[in-house]
Amino acid sequence: MNVLVTGGAGFIGGHIAEGVASGGHDVTVLDNLEPYYDLGIKEHNVDAAKSVAKSADSSYEFVEGSVTDQSLLDDLVADADVVYHQAAQAGVRKSVEEPAKVNAYNVDGTVNLLEAARNHDLERVVVASSSSVYGKPEYLPYDEDHPTNPVSPYGVSKLATEQYARVYSEIYGLPTVSLRYFTVYGPRMRPNMAMTNFVSRCLHGEPPVIYGDGSKTRDFTYIEDIVGVNEQLLTDDSADGEILNVGSTDTIDVLTLAEVIRDEIDPSLELEFSDPREGDAEHTHADISKANELLGYKPSVDIRQGVAKFIDWYQENREWYDPLVRSS
Repeated sequence: MNVLVTGGAGFIGGHIAEGVASGGHDVTVLDNLEPYYDLGIKEHNVDAAKSVAKSADSSYEFVEGSVTDQSLLDDLVADADVVYHQAAQAGVRKSVEEPAKVNAYNVDGTVNLLEAARNHDLERVVVASSSSVYGKPEYLPYDEDHPTNPVSPYGVSKLATEQYARVYSEIYGLPTVSLRYFTVYGPRMRPNMAMTNFVSRCLHGEPPVIYGDGSKTRDFTYIEDIVGVNEQLLTDDSADGEILNVGSTDTIDVLTLAEVIRDEIDPSLELEFSDPREGDAEHTHADISKANELLGYKPSVDIRQGVAKFIDWYQENREWYDPLVRSS
């Protein structure tokens, strides 16, 4: 199959491109290389997928460009069988600082993609959404019927993204699936995430810094589980037209996460606390029964296994990944 991955130089998009290429499919990646974090990490994502494609005797093409470019999107979608729409301006705090920019990339860019897709005969468009759409919980775990009251412009943009996908499916018959990711982590994850910061500081003998009192909880989902469900949707139409939670059901509070990482690396370190950050949801916890019913989705990596795997990977790749090592 011919597969287009928007945002395919990013963390999740890069892993999806790599996974799809390993299955022998031809992959085209569109990414504007937004310097939201070190572009060297995105270059490693591209190189990893290229290497896998070569080994699998499939093709890989990287196109530098933006989902705001309608003409470019039309050309790329015309050659695709399936599109994984991962492109977005990430970051809750970034969205608080620049809401218009987030809207242009996340909402307008998605409409551009869906417009291109409905003019071509596609098997499916798989859209990346986020647990940020829920906002303040009325109950936990979140199921897909939980009210959506996002507390950040990022969450609003993701809610608009998945609703546009749903409407295009209902009105135009475009097969779409929106996946609400819950705090995805793993190798090559964004370096400005809490888990990465905790690991980096501990490896440098510095205490983890917790923003707030550490009582916020997160449902951390390992990247392998995210890639698996995306790969399944290459050929599985069981969830067409649907919006699905994709999480781990394995919640942990931020304080405990910091302690787990600290204890794995250097138990002598004391924890530090700082002021909470705006726009962060208090709690996330996924009810994945719908994804399980439709797709048989079952997460395979719990948080403690995942943290240990991530720390091992981090230590092996510090030279190019660790921000403190790169800057020295």
